[in-house]
Amino acid sequence: SALHALPVFRKQGAGCFVNIASPAGLRPRPGLAVYNSSKAAVILLSKSMAAEFGPDRIRVNCVNPVFSPETGLSADFAGGTISPEVRAAYLATIPIGRFSTPLDVANACLYLASDDAAFVSGVCIEVDGARCV
Repeated sequence: SALHALPVFRKQGAGCFVNIASPAGLRPRPGLAVYNSSKAAVILLSKSMAAEFGPDRIRVNCVNPVFSPETGLSADFAGGTISPEVRAAYLATIPIGRFSTPLDVANACLYLASDDAAFVSGVCIEVDGARCV
């Protein structure tokens, strides 16, 4: 957790956190008020931490992956079995026309944690196929 990593990052003179939220924190969906709000909180927490810990050269960013029926929590998120109709309804909200994959999310996290993103802090990368546009 950040509580335990922060002293280590301060001691070594730099560090990086990558939090995971959701496009729902930016573009809420009906019927998911608590979920939407919790993801918005992660986004704002990430930005707040970036501002607070920036002077310590600690970067904080966030990745917002779109719903994917291939992940373990997808049925819970959808409220039950992912029927072809439910799958099609979710897919219709993603302009690129496909769901995110674990590799899509991992690549965004890898970039944010890499030296290539050394001056990137306080941002959210939507890995959402333009759903939030």
